[in-house]
Amino acid sequence: LIVTVPPAGYTKANQTTNGTWQADDEHRPLHPPLQKNSLLFLSEYPELSPRKRELSAVSLEVVQQHDDFFYNPNIYPVKEYLIRKNELDRFAQSLGIRVIDGDYRHDLWRLAVIGLEKEPERGRRCLACFKHRLLVTAECAKREGIELYTTTLAGSRWKSAEQIREAAAHAKSLIPESTYWDVNWKKGGLQERRGILLKENGFYNQQYCGCEFSMGHLTEEQRIEILRR
Repeated sequence: LIVTVPPAGYTKANQTTNGTWQADDEHRPLHPPLQKNSLLFLSEYPELSPRKRELSAVSLEVVQQHDDFFYNPNIYPVKEYLIRKNELDRFAQSLGIRVIDGDYRHDLWRLAVIGLEKEPERGRRCLACFKHRLLVTAECAKREGIELYTTTLAGSRWKSAEQIREAAAHAKSLIPESTYWDVNWKKGGLQERRGILLKENGFYNQQYCGCEFSMGHLTEEQRIEILRR
C-alpha cells in the first residue's frame, strides 16, 4: 500500500460516500507526487517492480523519499514468507528504499479468518483477510501522520477489487484519519510490464496468493515442494 497525501488534481468531489477517494480514469495522473513522508505497503514484492524507473507497481514514480511497509501475516509457510520478504528487501535496497516490517503473526491472522477456512478464493475469507490487513495499514498511516493510502492488492490477479473497497471502507470507519485512494492499477499495461520485469530481475514467481487455504489450485507435487522447503 502506498500512503501519501491526495495527489494533484484530486478534490473532495473525488471522495465517495464510503469515505474513500476514487480516481477518474480520464484525468487520473500516472505520476502523483510522493511526499517525503510517504509509506508504501506492499502485499507482494513483485508489485514494486513494474516500470521501476518510471512507475512502481501502483503507478507511483520512485523518485522521492518514501518507506515500504510489508505486512503479510497470511503467507504460509514461514519459508514462503521469507522468500517473498527477502526478494522485496533485495529490490528495495537496489532503489535505496527503507522497508518497515509488520509483525509476522500467522496465528493472529488465523484468528481473523476463523470459521472461513473452507471459503473459496475471493470469498468471505479473503474479505476478512483484507479487512485485517488494511486496518493495520490505516493504523500505520495514522501513526505516520499520512492521510491517503492505496494498495498493491488492487493490482493482483488473485484479488477482488470490490472486496478491497469494502475492506477499505471498514478501515475508514475505525480509523477516520486515514483514507483509501481507490485506483485501478491493472490498467495502463502494468500487468504486462510486471511479467517482463519478473524475468528481467530474476524474481521468484509465486504460485499462489499466500495463505494455506489459497493453494487449492496447485498440484499435489507443487504443494509438497512448497511445504518441504
